Formats: sequence, C-alpha cells, structure tokens
Amino acid sequence: MARLSIVVPVLNEERDLRSTLAPLQALRAQGVEVIVADGGSTDATRAVAGPLADRVIEAPRGRASQMNAGARASQGEVLLFLHADTVLPEGAVDALMEGLAAGDRAWGRFDVRIPGGGALLALVARMMNARSRWTGIATGDQAMFALRSAFEAAGGFPDIPLMEDLALSRSLRRISPPLCLRDRVVTSARRWKRHGTWHTIVLMWRLRLAYALGADPQELARRYGVERTSS
Repeated sequence: MARLSIVVPVLNEERDLRSTLAPLQALRAQGVEVIVADGGSTDATRAVAGPLADRVIEAPRGRASQMNAGARASQGEVLLFLHADTVLPEGAVDALMEGLAAGDRAWGRFDVRIPGGGALLALVARMMNARSRWTGIATGDQAMFALRSAFEAAGGFPDIPLMEDLALSRSLRRISPPLCLRDRVVTSARRWKRHGTWHTIVLMWRLRLAYALGADPQELARRYGVERTSS
C-alpha cells in the first residue's frame, strides 16, 4: 500500500485540535504520517499537536500556504488535507486507498456531516455532497485527498486567501473526475453558528457565485472577513 500523509493546517486550534488528531493515532501506528502545519498560533496549539503528530511545522499564515508547506514536508504518495475541526470516519483510509488503487481516479473527497446544527445544517450537508457529485468540485470541509503526482501536476493549492479548495478542484478535475466517497467526515458547525446559520449560508453562496464569475479572491476574502498576513 502506498503511504498516506495527512496534512492538518492550524491556527489557534488548541480547543478542538485534540479531537481531530486523537483518532489518527491508530493510523499513525499503521504507518500513516500526520503533519500539522501551523500558521503562527499564539495559543497552545503547537503543544497540543506535538505528541499527536509526526511533525509540526511552521508556515506562512493562510490555509493554502500551510497545506502546501505540509505537503512539501510529507513523505506520502497520497495526500489527505484535513481541517482542524474535522474528524475522519472509521475506515476512511481504507476506503480512499482502495478507491485510488482502482486506477481511474487521482483525487477525491468524502461526504460530510455537520452535527449539532439541527435540520438546517443537515440539509446543508446533503446539498454540499450532492453539489460536489454534480459539479466535480470539492470543498475543504470534505477532506480532499489526491495522489501526490496529481497534486503536484495541478500545481498544489493556489496562493489565494479564499476558495483555494475550489480552485484546486478545478485543476485536479482536468486530470480525472473526483472519487466521491460516501463515508462521511464529521465537521464542526462552529463556522455556521458563529455568525448565524442563515447568514453564513447566504454569504457563502454569494461568494462562490462571485468567484465563479471571476471575482478577485482577495476581495472575496475581505468580504468574508479573512485577514491575510503576507510572509
């Protein structure tokens, strides 16, 4: 079996990171590599990550640059990018490795579940999964994965402050259709709850539409409230 590396970008995640990394320890015992890419945390994130990862590296702040740095630091032939508030389901690694080994897919993602958000966020998750199958575009919440060769051929994540997952999906889609696994990763509802579920849903749809129509990701990031720090 090709070696798998899991890259986790983090920034001030001391509260939730243990819940993400703890389930990966059994995988580490089987040879899966875990790389945590820190974007300059000012809390205890690095202390939490240290004993639960093979490497904790520093990278310029920004999810794209952190994930690219983690990929460069990793050894695996297969890369999986896992958000710090997302948990892999049991059997996830077997499912993705078997799917990629079939040979007709070079990348993919999981279905997603958003617990604790009631019927509305359950509907959001179903729509995310269906939209992804229809468009061949994945989001970071769905734990994207790829053969290293495909990731590198696609140029990695573009250095933009928002929509880096959609942009990479477009590039990877030229290499192969995605492997859309029905195993569901569990991602936190915190992003929706922080600013209100309906507000966040509407905002994200507007931003994605604007991006599809050619809007500048820098401007979209400003609208989303993301502050980008250059290195």
